[in-house]
Amino acid sequence: MSSILENSMYLVAQWFLLPTLALIAVLFLYAFWVLGAFVVHLQRRRSGAGRPLLAAYRAAGPEGLSEDELDLKAHRLMEGPRIASRVTPMLGLVATMIPMGPALRSLSDGNLAAVSQNLTVAFSAVILALIAASITFWVVNIQRRWLAEEIVEIGKLRMKQAGA
Repeated sequence: MSSILENSMYLVAQWFLLPTLALIAVLFLYAFWVLGAFVVHLQRRRSGAGRPLLAAYRAAGPEGLSEDELDLKAHRLMEGPRIASRVTPMLGLVATMIPMGPALRSLSDGNLAAVSQNLTVAFSAVILALIAASITFWVVNIQRRWLAEEIVEIGKLRMKQAGA
């Protein structure tokens, strides 16, 4: 009974290798898209534009947006890259562990070529996942600071408007 459960778990885990590798590939490409969007945003900020919260606050008219609405908008702006920065390392770990089972089986059978192939997949996947996570983590942290600066600037605008 125990071996049936173990073999079933092994087979189910193997089914997840290709979807996990595909997700890592997509997130790797997404990380570079996020990096490109970050560079464009940086250029816009340097030219005086590229301040989405401030633009939304001004577009809302005399009443403006509440602090909660600004906070929600900031979270929405960072949601994709933030999720990618947290999910990608987990997928990298999954993609590392799944090929380890076949690699260990191949090792016990003396098939070193299969061991090498499985370990190559495992380590390549985790490297790509960590690169993608690093890029998105870096972008998210800088964008978080930019949005915090905008919220402070909006607070100062509100004080001027209240005092005027």
